[in-house]
Amino acid sequence: MRDLSPCSATTRPEGRHRVWVIVCLIGACHLFPPPAPTPRGLAIRVNQVGYLPDAPKVAVVCALEPRVITSFDVVDERNRRVFGPRAADAAGTFGPCAATYRLDFTTLRQTGVYRIEAAGVTSLPVRIGDDVYRGTADSLLAYLREQRSGYNPVFRDSVHQRSDGVLVDHPTRSGEFIPVSGGWADASDYLQYGATTAHATTMLLLAYRDHPQAFSDQFQANGLAGANGIPDVLDEARWGLAWLLKMYPEDDLLLNQLGDDRDHAVWDLPVNDSSDYGWGRGGRSAPQYFASATVYSPAGSPGARGRCTRSARPTPACARPRPPGRRTSTRRTTGRTTWSSARRSYTP
Repeated sequence: MRDLSPCSATTRPEGRHRVWVIVCLIGACHLFPPPAPTPRGLAIRVNQVGYLPDAPKVAVVCALEPRVITSFDVVDERNRRVFGPRAADAAGTFGPCAATYRLDFTTLRQTGVYRIEAAGVTSLPVRIGDDVYRGTADSLLAYLREQRSGYNPVFRDSVHQRSDGVLVDHPTRSGEFIPVSGGWADASDYLQYGATTAHATTMLLLAYRDHPQAFSDQFQANGLAGANGIPDVLDEARWGLAWLLKMYPEDDLLLNQLGDDRDHAVWDLPVNDSSDYGWGRGGRSAPQYFASATVYSPAGSPGARGRCTRSARPTPACARPRPPGRRTSTRRTTGRTTWSSARRSYTP
């Protein structure tokens, strides 16, 4: 019989690997026993970033069914109780939670890694330390860099560089291409809004004004790695400001929205620009809407008849983009739209 022991000199490579896998699996079962079952519908929510030693520290128990919880404990990495038992404070219902309890362990100030135990449930690891928030501000900036339109440092390529965008539903200029590439994609899709970008940019500037020490300089203005002598938060704020300026190209033209919900019909990478906005899939250009108190739509458009509702953010049914190169005129007395034979230049 062939010797299949791990140390056998005659063991075939595939047999030796198979034995080692079995040995490792057996060892793992002894070293890492499966966790004990926990009550279903019960969870302890903690701040997974961590808690500062002198700051308030509260965890929350969520029970999907009515349940009474009287106390909780905090244990260290060696499973030794370091805090408690302390009373759990009932806090009523919240969302899907039929009962919630606040677990206050503010007086635990010793730095370390802990777990909270209550009613047979154990929390995720809880960190207490002076450095728990170190680097978190920069990690948030990494998300914004990933969302960049125009040059995107993740793809190292242009995103929507030549597709943003075609003016729609304007009484005299529909079909005109106005370059507005830049800014950030919004809400994990490729739509972009002036209001949300303005808010995000303002928050970046206020954050730097109030906490400049929280930000570092590890990236260039284009989002690629490398210091440029400017805090990264200001690089990102400038990216938002530059796009806002593009969205206000003229004194009497303020653009409010780029793209619409038809973007959601396609699941694709942003470098492909595959959405169909009325001139074919991959038609290269997204519609851009101008800020107006009233939005009009052609009579007979799907979901709309005559005048649409007053809105600064039109729905797709009330704001169907015209094919690029066409000019429309709107009669505001009836809300009807007619097509003219005039062509406008269109060179995205």
